[in-house]
Amino acid sequence: MSMHKPALPKGTRDFGPSEMAKRNYILDTIKHTFKLFGFQQLETPAMENLSTLTGKYGDEGDQLLYKILNSGDFLKEVSVQDLSSGTATVLPKVAEKGLRYDLTVPFARYVVMNRNELAFPFKRFQVQPVWRADRPQRGRYREFFQCDADVVGTDSLICEAEILIMIKRVFAALGVSDYVIKVNNRKILTGISQAIGEAGKEQDLCTAIDKLDKIGWEKVKEELFERGFQIESISKLAPLIGQQVSEDGDILDYLGAYLKQSADGMKGLSELKEVFDLLEAMGESKACIAVDPMLARGLSYYTGAIFEVKVNNTSIGAVSGGGRYDNLTGVFGMPGLSGVGFSFGVDRIFDVLEELGLFSTVTPTPTQAMVAYFGEEEKRFGLRIVSVLRNHGVAAEIYPEEAKIKKQFTYADKKNIPFVIIIGSEEIKTGALTFRDMASGEQQKLDIHQIVAQLK
Repeated sequence: MSMHKPALPKGTRDFGPSEMAKRNYILDTIKHTFKLFGFQQLETPAMENLSTLTGKYGDEGDQLLYKILNSGDFLKEVSVQDLSSGTATVLPKVAEKGLRYDLTVPFARYVVMNRNELAFPFKRFQVQPVWRADRPQRGRYREFFQCDADVVGTDSLICEAEILIMIKRVFAALGVSDYVIKVNNRKILTGISQAIGEAGKEQDLCTAIDKLDKIGWEKVKEELFERGFQIESISKLAPLIGQQVSEDGDILDYLGAYLKQSADGMKGLSELKEVFDLLEAMGESKACIAVDPMLARGLSYYTGAIFEVKVNNTSIGAVSGGGRYDNLTGVFGMPGLSGVGFSFGVDRIFDVLEELGLFSTVTPTPTQAMVAYFGEEEKRFGLRIVSVLRNHGVAAEIYPEEAKIKKQFTYADKKNIPFVIIIGSEEIKTGALTFRDMASGEQQKLDIHQIVAQLK
């Protein structure tokens, strides 16, 4: 039998104990915030029927779906003639299921299947991996976690305001202070396309200006021209580019004048203003929130608010984003359900905290104390000690085999265990245990109750 060197599939990765500790720190912070705002957790299966997934993500998305071969003899339905007709004929006969591509489509399916039991508005959050057969590159994986929260079944802008507050709370809890939440409204983009004399072309406009950050205004102008925009229309956009980020009310006044001929644009602007009013009513400031009329997030299904979060002075792109959509469940035959949702990019937030050095307090070991000992009798005594610690809720372990005390210390050090309790014959006699602080090397004699009190 030849020995294969084990390897991971391309575009996937392991999370060892130290990564897990850091990821759980992020996820616990996010989940705690979601629950505080009344969101309930949902999980859906890793696989969905292909009929649920296909056609929901555009042609490009369909290409990236991982298909699951039917179990058993998956070729049994397939004839030679099918094979010569190509993939489109063969696929439905060999695969009925696929791995989920995002959490939004499974969520829509869940809502439609359970519409009679759910209390609307329905607030749900979901933290699960998704799979995309994408070309792996830095920061892009074929398996990655998504962390979504959505409210469906209401048009209320309180939902938008609360999403902004949740984002601010999560970043405050993670110690990130220098970031910007860019906000816009899809109706403002419709209004802009009308104001520049290109009504009905907002999808082209969005697709092009979505690339502003990546390729710059000059290149975006070229792309708009190629998409059939008039030169004078393009030049009317220019002032909005400079306006991009403004913390105060000026930009809203400016947009009011710019969009005054467009009913859609003015509606979008008044929605944006109402979100800010609601923030104020909830005692929240607009710090870290900036109106960006050029924020497009190239997706066609947003109909109202759009937002995106970037952490300043890091090399990482958007770490969170979302918006309002009018028809989440229409593809499954339940039209007219409006919702708003957003997601945190957990992998990207991980990279941000790593880059900013904000993980200093997060350690992988849950163990607070280890029992070390010199011989057989001491080991038996130590087993009682480690039980007492655990019964008091202190995470503790005992070195499992008799070894030189130095070897036991080395293990504790490697595992970052802060305290070691040392047991020799003297300790058994007197009940005064040697309690060693591994960082400073200081030792004191304490009885088990004093040790428990100190560790708690």
